[in-house]
Amino acid sequence: MNKRYLSRGVSAQKEDVHKATQNLYKGLYPKAFCKVYPDYLNGDEDYCNIIHSDGSGTKSLLAYLYWKETEDLSVWKGIAQDALVMNTDDLLGVGITDGFIYSSIINRNKHLIPGEVIQTIIEGTQDFIENMASFGVNINFLGGETADLGDLVRTITVDGTMACRPLRKDIITNEKIQDGDVIVAFASYGKATYENQYNSGIGSNGLTSARHDVLHKYIARKYPEALDPNTPSQYAYSGSKKITDDSENDELNVGQLLLSPTRTYLPLVKEIFAKHKENIHGIIHCTGGAQTKVLHYVDNLHVIKNNLLPIPEIFQLISKESKTGWKEMYEVFNMGHRLEMYVPASIANKLIDIAASFEIDAAIIGKVKNAEGKKLTLESEFGTFEY
Repeated sequence: MNKRYLSRGVSAQKEDVHKATQNLYKGLYPKAFCKVYPDYLNGDEDYCNIIHSDGSGTKSLLAYLYWKETEDLSVWKGIAQDALVMNTDDLLGVGITDGFIYSSIINRNKHLIPGEVIQTIIEGTQDFIENMASFGVNINFLGGETADLGDLVRTITVDGTMACRPLRKDIITNEKIQDGDVIVAFASYGKATYENQYNSGIGSNGLTSARHDVLHKYIARKYPEALDPNTPSQYAYSGSKKITDDSENDELNVGQLLLSPTRTYLPLVKEIFAKHKENIHGIIHCTGGAQTKVLHYVDNLHVIKNNLLPIPEIFQLISKESKTGWKEMYEVFNMGHRLEMYVPASIANKLIDIAASFEIDAAIIGKVKNAEGKKLTLESEFGTFEY
């Protein structure tokens, strides 16, 4: 997969980005999942500032293809959720579940993306915010920017920026992840109590690979705007599936599996924090880098994942279509869980019980040991992989 991934102009590990930013200020807590700054707004030493930008990535292009094939505008509401959740749940990684300020950023090619798509994205943003408010999670939507950039953007990008001003004492810094901790993982798939349909678990990472490896070459011929012309033809839409083909899931076709909105864990984690926050040593949102993400936030620890959740259908489909080895699959896709907490064993089952109350699968999937340097061992049904 790595060669195909690079040939498509993307990188799972973002090595060049990490190199470019290595000399920037690391924030108050260098191991925290998001960069945490002093309170530049008010100068209060008890508070801090966090600002974060993320988005739906190339998943918006999948929405474009599905909309063109089916005329189903509702897929754009899922893209609005993707952009929001990729921000909220990164901030969740430092302990924030409330008091968010959000601004959306939409860049489009107006020749291809009409106003009704923009309206649906904005409505989807508001729908998600109202749903979260019903669980006591407050996201303040402060508008944003919509730019017509046809010379730069082939179809559309949907991103956002989120900020908050929490108390420093409320930040989870990951510095407490330690020998003896266990890892509780929370499923990315299924149907949580606050979701209105089954979620495949795909999230918003690895979609360039998923799109090209699963979908048929007809996409490239019918929608030339749906790929970078610099992508070698053998790596462009090299799969066997049409976007509306049936899948093994009775509720979702292939396109809907790929477009399942990124699950937020906010309602679940807000409940966990209310009862157990002081005992949570670390939180990892398994986004870019997927199951290896934790390696960015630990030193001198051996993270062992040896009891993983089941692999959802969507990732089995991607692996089959792409003929990708499982070691690489775990580096690119969340493979069944996109949130993990590092906690004392004494509270692990309590977190699992809270997840069950939201109908989210959860399990103790591993443990942490002292080591020289940092290392991840992943034991799966397909073999043991070292990172």
